[in-house]
This record gives sequence, structure tokens and C-alpha cells, in this order.
Amino acid sequence: MNKQPIGIFDSGVGGLTVFKEIRKLFPFEDIVYFGDTARVPYGPKSPRTVVDYSIQNARFLMQCGAKIIVVACNTSSAVALPELQKKIPVPVIGVIEPGSISAISATINNRIGVIGTEGTIRSKAYADAIYKIAPDIQVFSQACPLFVSLAEEGWEDHDVTKLVIAEYLENLLTKNIDTLVLGCTHYPILKKPIGDFAGSNIKLVDSAEAVTHQLLKILPDPETEVNGQDRFYVSDNEQKFMKIASRILEKEIKNLINVKLGESWYIS
Repeated sequence: MNKQPIGIFDSGVGGLTVFKEIRKLFPFEDIVYFGDTARVPYGPKSPRTVVDYSIQNARFLMQCGAKIIVVACNTSSAVALPELQKKIPVPVIGVIEPGSISAISATINNRIGVIGTEGTIRSKAYADAIYKIAPDIQVFSQACPLFVSLAEEGWEDHDVTKLVIAEYLENLLTKNIDTLVLGCTHYPILKKPIGDFAGSNIKLVDSAEAVTHQLLKILPDPETEVNGQDRFYVSDNEQKFMKIASRILEKEIKNLINVKLGESWYIS
């Protein structure tokens, strides 16, 4: 099992924020990453479609030999995780519960804000997870669907991004929150402009960091100290993925392969 890779999937490049954190803490593990760039974004899609896509993604990672699957997409974690855990014969973990636990630990005034895709916010997954652990905490949620496109475009420093952030967050900040969950793995790409607008008194919770610490409790110590190998797959837009990935990971991706997923899949 130690020689099998960790599998990670996301709807696009956002899950690379999770990959980056996992790679930091697990330098000797092999990692396989799949970004479903042909079908991004998942947020506006129906729950049934998100479940179907997520199962296809997980089965592909199983074909790659994954010993554990990390659902780096918040929308998939919110909508599809129970179904994945039923149908996939290896451990499957999402980002909702770890992110919720981190938010609960971070808040002082028990007022937490959550931003995410339409699908994640509609599911109330973060609110439900937080209330289950800490029912006295108040949760205020806001869908920010344009953030995914802004992150995918690499517009972290663009004036348009600042205007969109202000439009989405202005009302949320009137709720006197002291903690803000970045409830989409694309959103840490925009962490700086979000943090600049929110102000230094609001703690930003990145679920990518939280899920990595959960992995520490699950995976055994490696049997080797040879650096792990990385494999990257996408379903479309290889050049765009590589451009954004190099910025997120601060290095170039060399081994990127295009995959067409559906009821069956093939590598082109």
C-alpha cells in the first residue's frame, strides 16, 4: 500500500492548492492529480451531475492505483462524498469536515463566514458540519461563483477581481464574523485580495491545509525516503492548466497527460 499513490481530483486547477500542501508534508509519497478542466466549474451543475462526474473521477484515480482519494473539490465534497465512500473501495476524504474543524478552532466570537460555489453553499454542507460539532456557532454563507473563473484566468491582481470581491463580501462582513472559510479550493489562489478586503481582524481558513493534517492521521509512515513522483492528468486545456499550475506550484509541470472521462475513459 505504501508504494501506491495518493489520488487527488478537482474540477480544475483549484485542487492544486491541496496538492501543494500534501506534497509539503508527504515528500516521499507518489501523487496522482486529475483536474476535470473540460467540465469546470462544478458549482452551477445539478447534484446528480456532480455525483456522476465525481464517481468517474474517482474511478479513474483507482485505475491509476490510488490507495486513498482526496476530493479537493468543495462542491464534490459537499454533494458526492457519501456516494463516493459507498462505491469506492479505498478511503475517500473530502475538504468540508477538516475545514469546518479548523474554522471552529479559529473563531473567538463564534461567528463564521463561509464562501463557496453555488453548489457548496446550496448544500449547506459547511453550516451543517459546523453546527454538528458546535451548535452555538452562527454561520453566514455567501456564494461567490465568479471567483472560480477569476482564479482560472490568473486575475489575482486585476481590478475586476477587487470589484467582484467587494460585491460578494461587503454584506457578509456586516455580520461581525471573525473567521472566513475559503470554501472552494480555487479561492486560496485569491487569498491575498480576499484578505486585503476582509482586513487583518478576520482569519482566513484554507481547507487545503486542514485536509492535509487529516491525512497525517490516516497514512502510515513511508517505507522509503525516496522522493515521491507526481503525475498530472486533465480532461482539456493543457496549456492553460500548465500556465496556472506553474504559478500555484512555483514550478513547471513536466508530465501532464490529457484524459477523456465518461462511462469509460481513455488517454489521448
